[in-house]
Amino acid sequence: MNILLEIITPEGVTYKDEVQEAIVPTTTGEITILPNHINLVTEVAPGELIIKKNNKTYSMVITEGFLEVTKNHVSLLANYAVRAESISIAKAEEAKKRAERLIKEKTSDKDFRIAEGELRKALLELKIGLKHRKKPI
Repeated sequence: MNILLEIITPEGVTYKDEVQEAIVPTTTGEITILPNHINLVTEVAPGELIIKKNNKTYSMVITEGFLEVTKNHVSLLANYAVRAESISIAKAEEAKKRAERLIKEKTSDKDFRIAEGELRKALLELKIGLKHRKKPI
């Protein structure tokens, strides 16, 4: 038996498939969702989402959002989600540098908060991207 995992961002459905298991970072710690999990609504924390499907493990970077579990259907609403294998380390490094520059310039509180969020996202992408980067043989 599997569960249907659906990840939705402002851009639309990022992922939708049946999986064996999902390990989700929440504001109170990681939770593992298995088939027949109890109904649940919780806040998602930025971090690594681990998906187990066909006895393989996949990772995604997700930012804050909400998770709902009902009758073997998992809906994860996140501000941002990207598969680990899709992360460009060079682009994440550039985003980190750009955000750090904007934080130093701090033209307004709003700009500072935006840059701070972008910095957190870039650091998370770097951490997960480097962790899952294929090593040369």
